[in-house]
Amino acid sequence: MGSSPTAGLEKVMRIRLIRLPHAEGLPLPFYATEHASGMDLLAAVSEPVLLKPLQRALIPTGIAVEIPPGYEAQIRPRSGLAIKHGITLLNTPGTIDADYRGEIKVILINLGEEDFLVRRGDRIAQMVICPVVKVDIEEVQELSPTERGDGGFGSTGYKLDKGQ
Repeated sequence: MGSSPTAGLEKVMRIRLIRLPHAEGLPLPFYATEHASGMDLLAAVSEPVLLKPLQRALIPTGIAVEIPPGYEAQIRPRSGLAIKHGITLLNTPGTIDADYRGEIKVILINLGEEDFLVRRGDRIAQMVICPVVKVDIEEVQELSPTERGDGGFGSTGYKLDKGQ
């Protein structure tokens, strides 16, 4: 099912996981290739779910995880589903906080032009474990100036020639 996540690494974080009853028989999250950053998550549906264009559905993965403090799990779309079928995730990236212990569920949406069928065991999303930085907020009267300033929403242009 993919390469060992420890290949070529000195340390690997251990994540505790519970496989829920409706995920029996499905593989646990796995890295599809040696250098993949995300583990594939599978649909733990009992019956196929039909997503018509512009429809969304909450798809169970059948797992719950224990993320260590100082980290989060980010749930991200799979690029192949997006380009081939227009299937992506709402609330992307979804965040699984270190203190959440419930089932991971994925909000799939069909932005494509054709119906899409989600079947049991389909690879529907990927999970990336990321460090979280906590900050202290300091309220001030002004921010340090930059060349860009408050320019946003296309202010830097979209071509290599600045401003175009």
